[in-house]
Amino acid sequence: MLSVGLLGLPNVGKSTLFNALTAAGAEVSNYPFTTIDSNLGRVPVPDPRLAALEAAVEPAESTPCHVQFIDIAGLVEGASRGEGLGNRFLGAIRQVDAVVHVLRGFADPGVAHVFETVDPVRDAGIVETELLLADLEVLERALEKRRRLWKADPRAHAEEEARLEGWLERLRRGEPLRGEGAEPAARGELKALGLLTGKPLLYVLNVDEAAVTGGAQGAGRQDAGSGAPDVTELESAPGAPPVLRLCARLEAELRELEPAERREFQRELGLETSGLDRLANAALELLGLIRFYTLAHGKLRAWEIERGATAPQAAGRIHGDMERGFIRAQVAAWEEVVEHGGLHQLQPLGRLRTEGRDYRIRDGDVVEFLFSP
Repeated sequence: MLSVGLLGLPNVGKSTLFNALTAAGAEVSNYPFTTIDSNLGRVPVPDPRLAALEAAVEPAESTPCHVQFIDIAGLVEGASRGEGLGNRFLGAIRQVDAVVHVLRGFADPGVAHVFETVDPVRDAGIVETELLLADLEVLERALEKRRRLWKADPRAHAEEEARLEGWLERLRRGEPLRGEGAEPAARGELKALGLLTGKPLLYVLNVDEAAVTGGAQGAGRQDAGSGAPDVTELESAPGAPPVLRLCARLEAELRELEPAERREFQRELGLETSGLDRLANAALELLGLIRFYTLAHGKLRAWEIERGATAPQAAGRIHGDMERGFIRAQVAAWEEVVEHGGLHQLQPLGRLRTEGRDYRIRDGDVVEFLFSP
């Protein structure tokens, strides 16, 4: 299961956001390091396509994709040198697949802040620097050991040496390693070394309610005139991670309502979708994942898989035996399944495709795998 770590300075709203996402009841208090041990929560990914399929085929059981969110305690300046609980927290970040960096974008004198002013661009720079310094230390130690090995057989290790030495130069220039994991070898190396700046990253700007509702209903519930701070500098940088704006406190309040009440309140606030729905879907997109669906024995299920995966690889996502014994796949677009009420209703119409081992799964495919046990 995809794991996503919620990272940021103390008191930026990570635990409030985590509680809204998971309804797990993680402790939220007005002092630094409320979160010491990481909190974990499994979150279903909202999926309108799955809902449409469910309504059309009426399965006995329906299962969405899930993302595991991890609420990692607040990072402080000097964490790479062990300040605060730095080493422990950096270790927690190394375990996740992707990082959501929560930035404080609200001004509330009732909530303590590690600085006197609200400045998410400054805060992002502080955390990024700590991650860069931690990566630099890890990579320098790794290179010190590997250079001896490389000398014994330079030609055999030329590609690895060029890659890692190049990463070291990037880190020394203060450049994160995001985007270096496009090739499988590089992706595996980044993961094996636990390099933090090589992980996919999304910024969440945690603003006050007025900033996301335009003042509707909730204006005055927080400081008048408050709004989202300017983060153009973050968004406009080359290769910059995306920035998602939401109000964690509002999302937590919405989470406490019954679904029908929640939808009605969102409409009153002028919110087409909740920030949590956007965040859960963005978590999948961070790693370039798509979704496909299976319908068998009355069970409808969504599965996440890397874009470009083949049909046998998708079968293996369900069970290793299905990949090893793969014969062929019956495939249809989800829209056609919804239109005609089922996968096999498409066969007499010639709309159910038979695909082989080289077929690459498309986002939204509904698939039935045929395999030899």
